[in-house]
Amino acid sequence: MIKRGSVELLDMDSNSYGKNITLDTFRSDSKSNLINSKQETTSWGKTSPSKSYCSSSSTSTENVVSTLERKKATSFENSIANRPDDPPLLPGEKVTGQARDVTYLCPYYGPARGVLTVTNYRLYFRSADKDTPNIIDVPLGVVSRIEKVGGASSRGENAYGIEVFCKDMRNLRFAHKQENHSRRDVFEKLQQFAFPLSHKIKLFAFEYSETFPENGWAIYEPIAELKRMGVNNDMWKISRINEQYDICDSYPAVWAIPAQATEEDIKAVASYRSRARIPVLSWIHPESQATITRCSQPLVGVSGKRCREDERYIQLIMDANAQSHKMFIMDARPSANAIANKAKGGGYESEDAYQNAELVFLDIHNIHVMRESLRKLKELCYPNIEETKWLSGVESTYWLKHIKCILAGAVRIVDKVENHKTSVLVHCSDGWDRTAQLTALPMLMLDPYYRTIKGFEVLIEKEWLSFGHKFQQRIGHGDDHHSDADRSPVFLQFIDCVWQITQQFPNAFEFNDYFLITILDHLYSCRFGTFLCNSERERVQEKLKEQTVSLWSYTNSQLDLYKNPLYWANNNQQRVLIPIASIRHIKLWKAYYCRWNPSMRTQDPVYQRIRELLILKEQLENTVEQCRREQQSRMARSNVTPA
Repeated sequence: MIKRGSVELLDMDSNSYGKNITLDTFRSDSKSNLINSKQETTSWGKTSPSKSYCSSSSTSTENVVSTLERKKATSFENSIANRPDDPPLLPGEKVTGQARDVTYLCPYYGPARGVLTVTNYRLYFRSADKDTPNIIDVPLGVVSRIEKVGGASSRGENAYGIEVFCKDMRNLRFAHKQENHSRRDVFEKLQQFAFPLSHKIKLFAFEYSETFPENGWAIYEPIAELKRMGVNNDMWKISRINEQYDICDSYPAVWAIPAQATEEDIKAVASYRSRARIPVLSWIHPESQATITRCSQPLVGVSGKRCREDERYIQLIMDANAQSHKMFIMDARPSANAIANKAKGGGYESEDAYQNAELVFLDIHNIHVMRESLRKLKELCYPNIEETKWLSGVESTYWLKHIKCILAGAVRIVDKVENHKTSVLVHCSDGWDRTAQLTALPMLMLDPYYRTIKGFEVLIEKEWLSFGHKFQQRIGHGDDHHSDADRSPVFLQFIDCVWQITQQFPNAFEFNDYFLITILDHLYSCRFGTFLCNSERERVQEKLKEQTVSLWSYTNSQLDLYKNPLYWANNNQQRVLIPIASIRHIKLWKAYYCRWNPSMRTQDPVYQRIRELLILKEQLENTVEQCRREQQSRMARSNVTPA
């Protein structure tokens, strides 16, 4: 939470790093800040709130800082020197309120007095220490709730102020002077701009106007992605039946469906599936033609209702795979939950009705269980960690158990598709939470394309954004209903599972964990339009592509920051990844969950070494290519055919 300017950290030699690890490295990490600005316009945007200088597992995939970032950090320091109290502003950002003589109550290093500034995008605190000022820079989208502490009659030092509760595993507390209601203006501005939708104000993404070399909105084109997978073909076709979103308002406009399915079939199946989310193609195996399809639960109800069109439609999906005459229906829920859903009109497929289909329950709990698990994990990791009960504390949150269950479900799907050459249909209740986890993760394991930086962006756009994961409701962008039952860390769990796989296969991914943390930080920040709204239809209505900037514009303009130097991309690379989904191999992602706690941070500044490795890797690849060309040239001159 507290940090020193990134340029100061980068220029530390190893000795000074050792001396200053306590406070100074913690300062560097507080990038709730540097994550959230960028490039030419404001010169300090190359780092991320999560710049994990802190991971205890500090592999080469962490803490990447480029030479370009150094230059920007330098200009950031200069801008601070010119206007010491004001934050550096992004295009479209403006100061809305400021309070002087405010004390930040750091849970690790004690109070620091300075100036607290609120803009329409961030909360920014800078201490009065001229040499090494403490800086806290938090995008307001990260804020979950704000509370007043104490009253006019409160006694005791620092008893009167504001506490800010954040979505990224930390809280901030500021003490104000009690005279003249000094906190009133800042509190009101924080409420107004942290929760703009509750105050009839637009999110900052609509004000933000920075330009980048690449248009991130163009990264995913659904028809191009389907063609990459070989659709259209004899068994599957591209359909625009939902172009106006009138069949299913939470599905994308473009689907891939069985070639024999008619419009009447589609409408009948939609009436039998929850939220009209019918089975559609997510991924097709390039050799066996086994598929991963996704949908929602059937509306069976207590009476055991059936739908002939739905049964025939599932048979068409099964028939599209000539390698197998069987199909697995993977229901993400515990069986007890699925049975209970019958009383609400939902339910699950009967193996009697769906011939040659085998139903498997994956025992992944619902959004409410996951929300409670994350709450316990936050209490464990912040602000203080009880060393003597750390392992039992982690276990008691059940967070790692939930991650293991999701990964285990994904591995079962991969096994059926890859080894058994059998198609798999995935659903939960409504098909937009656990279903997205259980299609995206197997696709990541099966297809090396999704393990590249741009391929991973396509995967998120396709399986999460276009298929209607309710980001607005699950994250609560811009609204003050912090106790809303729809909030849940479903997407965070997916990213955690991706990180777990990168730990088991460190050579298989083009991106490092800084890329994953940057995505999570901007999931909350509301600086970009990528994760706003609940569905593709809503994004089209809000004209997000025209009025906001894509997160991928930001990330793809500085790819070197996110590259994994251990990535090995060649034809001999392991095509399919099957991680070990055992609690013995699942680790707590300390670089993310514990990054605000200095006692959990690694003291090895590996980020510059990683940068050097990336350069060395490129040089070696160029040398190999040059030697290959010289050899071919010599052979051509001597008319020798290579073996």
